[in-house]
Amino acid sequence: MLFVMPFGVAAQQDEFIGSAELVLMGGGMNYIGDLNDQSAFGVVDWAAGVGIRNKINNRWAVLGELNYGTIAAEKDCNVLRNLSFKSHIYEVSAIVEFNFRPYGDGPSDGHWTPYIFGGLCLFHFNPQALYTDTNGVTRWVDLQPLNTEGQGSSAYPERKPYQLLQLGLPFGVGFKWQINRTFSLSAEYGFRKTWTDYIDDVSTTYVAFDDENSPAAQLADRSGEVREGYVNAPGIKRGDDSLDDWYSCFHVSVGISLETLLGWTRSKRCKL
Repeated sequence: MLFVMPFGVAAQQDEFIGSAELVLMGGGMNYIGDLNDQSAFGVVDWAAGVGIRNKINNRWAVLGELNYGTIAAEKDCNVLRNLSFKSHIYEVSAIVEFNFRPYGDGPSDGHWTPYIFGGLCLFHFNPQALYTDTNGVTRWVDLQPLNTEGQGSSAYPERKPYQLLQLGLPFGVGFKWQINRTFSLSAEYGFRKTWTDYIDDVSTTYVAFDDENSPAAQLADRSGEVREGYVNAPGIKRGDDSLDDWYSCFHVSVGISLETLLGWTRSKRCKL
């Protein structure tokens, strides 16, 4: 058994190298939530990623990927509310792809196909907003530690501070083209369904603050910047907590065969 096992491991490594590809991705990312009225066509910022796709057969593939991007809402859909934010998104995901046509570089395979995908992701976000302090200095401030909706306070014990690391459900559609045995191209558009309503730091109602001049109070209610002297009373709706936030991604990808990149590592032993 000790003699045979190294040959089995080498064979599995060779099989993986022969069927997998390195995927380099670039594109855009967009936020969907309270501040853009759940629109899928808001501010699009850039995104990039890298992954490994393993072709199980000409219909199925699995993909592990790391993605980074930025989402934002620069203008509130509710002008008087006047909130805004940006957040960097760091995502690791496991994806399953289904090709509608037999796809690959084999003699009976097609060289292009539309496909659908779905999976699971873990993502980190951190909403920030621009804040001008009493010295006139403007800077980006992390919103989660400020508890802008009373999270963690004795006045609102049911509101817990939200976690910045969350699960998401990626799914979408795409199109692949196998150029040759070395390179492939793909383009896809997908959504990330999440289970948090705080990607934009907006969810429930306005609250009262002990210090109305604190950064938390100033960034929780910015309506006074639009209508001088206007303040929302505690309990007035600030967001819609019946709908969680989403984000979407558009990627154009280049796939490079691992056979081309790592073929020199293949075992040179004869198969048993």
